[in-house]
Amino acid sequence: MASEITLRQLRYFTAAAETGQFSMAAAKMFVSQSAITNAILLLEERLGVKLFDRLPHGVVLTAEGHRFYQHAGNILDSVRDALREPRFCADSLSGSIRIAATYTVLGYFLPPLFSRFRATYPEVDLDLHDMGRLEVEAAVASGKLELGVVVLSNVEHPERFGHHVLMRSRRQLWAAAGHPVLQTPYPSLADIARQPYILLTVDGGEDANRRFWINNGLEPRVAFRTSVMEAVRGMVAHGFGVTILSDMVYRPWSLEGKKIEARPILDAVPHMEVGLIWPKDAKLSEPAEALRQFLIQACGS
Repeated sequence: MASEITLRQLRYFTAAAETGQFSMAAAKMFVSQSAITNAILLLEERLGVKLFDRLPHGVVLTAEGHRFYQHAGNILDSVRDALREPRFCADSLSGSIRIAATYTVLGYFLPPLFSRFRATYPEVDLDLHDMGRLEVEAAVASGKLELGVVVLSNVEHPERFGHHVLMRSRRQLWAAAGHPVLQTPYPSLADIARQPYILLTVDGGEDANRRFWINNGLEPRVAFRTSVMEAVRGMVAHGFGVTILSDMVYRPWSLEGKKIEARPILDAVPHMEVGLIWPKDAKLSEPAEALRQFLIQACGS
């Protein structure tokens, strides 16, 4: 039965997973909401599992849905790469690319993209470095690195570099399943400010949080600061507090198997942007330019 699943159904499913609402997925895909709903129902029937929990405010992926989302993304990526590959001179390109990325980007964004790039350009080596954002910026500005991949929304004065947004990821409230704050369909920052807050400090997270809280005239009750993502997940899942983080790093379970739910926030909270930076006035090497173009096209941005 799984052989009857279509690419269109996979696209509709991923749109629903990424927007959290069938209506928003329909707008994103320029189809009716019933087309999204029917595609999801058909997928669930074919697979024999429930892909989404239907909630008053929208939908969230089940554990099975989250796993299927990873597979669906890989399938759609492979199709896009296959359609694009004839336009690239992959066999004739070789060399090395000096590139760095920050913790969050390396852990949650780049590995599958780098795998796809390597499949297209097997003779190109990635001289990859793990650095803090300010270190990446300094190394790119000095010409020591050709490319950097960072949380671009945290970069001050990005016009100093050549830059391009690769992905925008919405920020949502995370809380343990059954937490009282989840009884409100769209919790406000004021609602969240009354709860103990778990603050992720890595990769500019503390500064990013401070900005959107200050912009709304509020301050969170920070109960715990950590630079470890799994510590945030564990503390939230066990009910020690709530947090606001991007969908890019969201997982529905802690390492101990406790469930974490995400909710849209009533107030305006800026999306996290991941992007490329490169020396503004320098000409990139051919391999670096190939990677730059690949990432831009692969991310559809």
